[in-house]
Amino acid sequence: MSWGGGELSRGISRRAFIGAAGLGAVGASAWAIDDLVTTRATTAASADLRAVVRGRVSLPGDPEFETAGRPWSTAITQQVRAVVELADVDDAAALVRYARREGLSLSVQPNGHGASDDLRGVILVRTSRLDAVRVDPAARTARVGAGVAWGRLLAEAGPHGLTGLAGSSPVVNVTGFCLGGGLSWFGRKHGWAADSVTAFDIVDADGRPDRITATSDPDLFWAMRGGGGDFALVTAVDFDLHPAPAVFGGRMMWPGTAASAIMTAFRDVTADAPDELTVWFQRFQPPGSPDAITSILVTYLGDEARGRALLSVFDSIPGRLEDTRRMMPIADVGQIALEPTDPTPEMFASELLTEIDDHTAQALLQPITPLLAMEIRHLGGAFARPSDSAAGQLTAPYCLIAVGMVTTPDSKAAIEARRQQYRADLHPVLAGRSPFTFLTPGDTAARAFPPAALTRLRAIKRNRDPHTVIRANYPVLA
Repeated sequence: MSWGGGELSRGISRRAFIGAAGLGAVGASAWAIDDLVTTRATTAASADLRAVVRGRVSLPGDPEFETAGRPWSTAITQQVRAVVELADVDDAAALVRYARREGLSLSVQPNGHGASDDLRGVILVRTSRLDAVRVDPAARTARVGAGVAWGRLLAEAGPHGLTGLAGSSPVVNVTGFCLGGGLSWFGRKHGWAADSVTAFDIVDADGRPDRITATSDPDLFWAMRGGGGDFALVTAVDFDLHPAPAVFGGRMMWPGTAASAIMTAFRDVTADAPDELTVWFQRFQPPGSPDAITSILVTYLGDEARGRALLSVFDSIPGRLEDTRRMMPIADVGQIALEPTDPTPEMFASELLTEIDDHTAQALLQPITPLLAMEIRHLGGAFARPSDSAAGQLTAPYCLIAVGMVTTPDSKAAIEARRQQYRADLHPVLAGRSPFTFLTPGDTAARAFPPAALTRLRAIKRNRDPHTVIRANYPVLA
């Protein structure tokens, strides 16, 4: 998610607002006595973790435990049993064998994105030390460890005129993004990020290292490309890179009075945009302001002249406050959205939309308070084509994302109420689904998949991990 602007809007940007709000003030872990697992057997088993792995183990009562287990959204509470930062692949195998032996479950969160509030008693696994990156420019491939973030990969691939299928934030983890499908800036041209994956290095639910490809294990490979992190502990991912010798992108910003004209232009441009062009519509509510700022965020895999021509309708809308569009290195794509790079008390939700008709457009132009932002991402293109992965074919052409910041005890309920109002207002065009990486507390994996895909995923899970040693943030069996 992304809100705020460049130099002009720096003082009212989402980053600035979040900093003023105080990240730990609301939504930090609130451990009640009856929520803690305090039996003697549990304490002994948890203490054994330090003898099993060489990486850092944080247990309840340790000074760093709450910080180590905190998700990216500090508005979410995770009541986990322990937090383990893996030292290497051997640690991963040893930890899985330990969990299998003790009848426990593991949940991998490289940096806490995509967290749920349903991990009670689970061992939380961090992979930041699995940080190797290898780019092969000739083969147009990359291999990354399970702890690598997109910003680093793009910085290494970009000088070769190549890109991975990154999303809007440079700090999101590559592996988790691909396991959940991955909606990229360049997905309209190249499909889900998961579609580009060619191999996973894993530790299976019995603690055995393996390498999974389309030929070595077709069922598991299908499930892991977009089905979530429910099937194995991934230690590295191989994937194809894509040509990106030229990228034109940035953001345009207007006062809220231009919102209707911008929505009309957005609908016109996205109706017949080439696959190389991605356009997002955004409304951002500066704290204390009576009106929302309206923005258009874009990337175009091509030259500046053609990119500006495709977007020329926006140039006729008066009052523009900012225009950061330029030819940019691929590593700078993460700057377009200006998303925060530190944890936030964020609460968001998403809905896939089947269209934006006149009624939908009017509903989307209503005041967004108490939300901080509302965004419409244009999909279509390669997303709408058949995909041989669990992420599957995504026929809905738009994705609505609503974001609020939990800054007071009452704000969470107010944000949820606005979400439900969107659902009521937009009911005729709701697809009834959300991308897996956009699931939030209260959702289940069933929202991310068509029934046939969910049935297949559940069968693979029961076959490969009947004891639920590996547990995704949003398990397919829930």
